[in-house]
Amino acid sequence: MPKVKTKSGAKKRFSLTASGKVKAGQAGKRHGMVKRTKRFIRDARGTTILCDADAKVVKKMFLPNG
Repeated sequence: MPKVKTKSGAKKRFSLTASGKVKAGQAGKRHGMVKRTKRFIRDARGTTILCDADAKVVKKMFLPNG
């Protein structure tokens, strides 16, 4: 059987925490900052933990060796 490979795009977008949760960058910060509120921009800094449903898909399909 061939080896299961990690999706190379997912390597750059997601990382796993020590407890196995999936960490990802905040969405909605690429463009259009004029129409966003100051509070939204401030709250969307850094990274976030994906919800369980999304994390399950990412770990199973894209990061099988993670």
